[in-house]
Amino acid sequence: MLGCDIGTLFQVTVAGGSYQEGLSTNIQGVPPGMLITDAEIYQELLLRKPGQDELTSPRREPDIPVIYSGVNAADTMPGFSNKGRTNGTPFVILIPNMDRHFEHIEQYQVTNRTPRPGHASYASYQKYGQWDDAIGAGIFSGRYTSTIVAAGAVAKRVLLDQGIEVTAYVREAAGVRMSDMPIEEIRRKVAAFKEVRKDHDPVYQEIFASNRINPEMRFLEKMAVLAEFEPTIPELYARGKVMDEEAIRKEHGIHPKLNCPDLDAADEMYQKIMDTMKAGDSSGGTVEIVATGLPAGVGEPVFRKLEGALGSLLSIGAVKAVEIGAGLAVKDMMGSQCNDQIFTEDGEVCFTGNNAGGITGGLTTGQPIVARVAVKPTPTIAKDQRTIDKVSLENTVLSAVTRRDPTIVPRVWPVAEAMTSIILLDYYMQHVAYQSFFEK
Repeated sequence: MLGCDIGTLFQVTVAGGSYQEGLSTNIQGVPPGMLITDAEIYQELLLRKPGQDELTSPRREPDIPVIYSGVNAADTMPGFSNKGRTNGTPFVILIPNMDRHFEHIEQYQVTNRTPRPGHASYASYQKYGQWDDAIGAGIFSGRYTSTIVAAGAVAKRVLLDQGIEVTAYVREAAGVRMSDMPIEEIRRKVAAFKEVRKDHDPVYQEIFASNRINPEMRFLEKMAVLAEFEPTIPELYARGKVMDEEAIRKEHGIHPKLNCPDLDAADEMYQKIMDTMKAGDSSGGTVEIVATGLPAGVGEPVFRKLEGALGSLLSIGAVKAVEIGAGLAVKDMMGSQCNDQIFTEDGEVCFTGNNAGGITGGLTTGQPIVARVAVKPTPTIAKDQRTIDKVSLENTVLSAVTRRDPTIVPRVWPVAEAMTSIILLDYYMQHVAYQSFFEK
């Protein structure tokens, strides 16, 4: 299968499927000397995994990553302390599938002849025929995005070391849009949301906080823990730490289940999402991503423009449009309104606005990069839909029976944050390499 890789100097290749043994991400270009742990990667994965609340599919996939290669197994020689550090070889992360019971597989088997409208199941059958991995939609399932988040966790670590920070959040959901806020306040609330989710995640507490899996363990030792852990997953979730939602709201000013920094808007979003779900339908929304710390000049012209690369955010399942800066709104502006005029203040270059989203001519301006992705409603709904038998081509009706998300928006933001980080790191590495020729 082609199309499962991205990048030039920071290259990511993913593999796996929704109901295969698991998924994997292979990263080339990770700088040597970094200390990256399974627990650190999991802290990103827990933000997008299913089964956490009523806003997500009830599938209970723990999404526990296992670093398989790319780090030193021991100190390489006397006097060196490099055990567990990245060594420049491909950094490989495995994510086993642990909630794929037969009753769920059987539900797909009895409905796979009737493709879900709005989903890839019809087109993928036309491409791969009877060999199509149609159990849980295979690699066309949103499940594959766990590989992007895992790779993004590594990319974000590298970027942070360079003073570059990427933040994503729900801007709009079910027709409700948040108000504008300073990025500093947004980041404070997003950080609080991430910390709250980690503190209440039963898998993090059971596996990583308790040190059941730790960097000192060999791969097979970790897998033995996961084999022992797998049958206990339903019970673990049942007795998980209950959120004191009111206390979280008062302490952090955030919605505990929806990463929208505007609490009032988040409450309205949540209610609209739940109302839509009760009506048997689904809803979409918008995720916004802001990146700061990139110097001016990152990117390339013509076919390698940075905004063109960010268009790859369309590769995220359910994303149907990408905007940079003012995006589609520029069509209604005059040039005098759209142009971000330039001036200096105390020796610093400044701009009157950021309609360009921090990118002009394919190159960064030094301003924050601002991008938005439009997320469509979940294709699987609890309403009858017209479809066909994809083998006999007879008309029929599909009644959804599989597990589903009422909206995908709350799970797309960590994927968008991760993929933006992957793209920006790749372009930043190219920029640094190019600029090094001018150093004396």
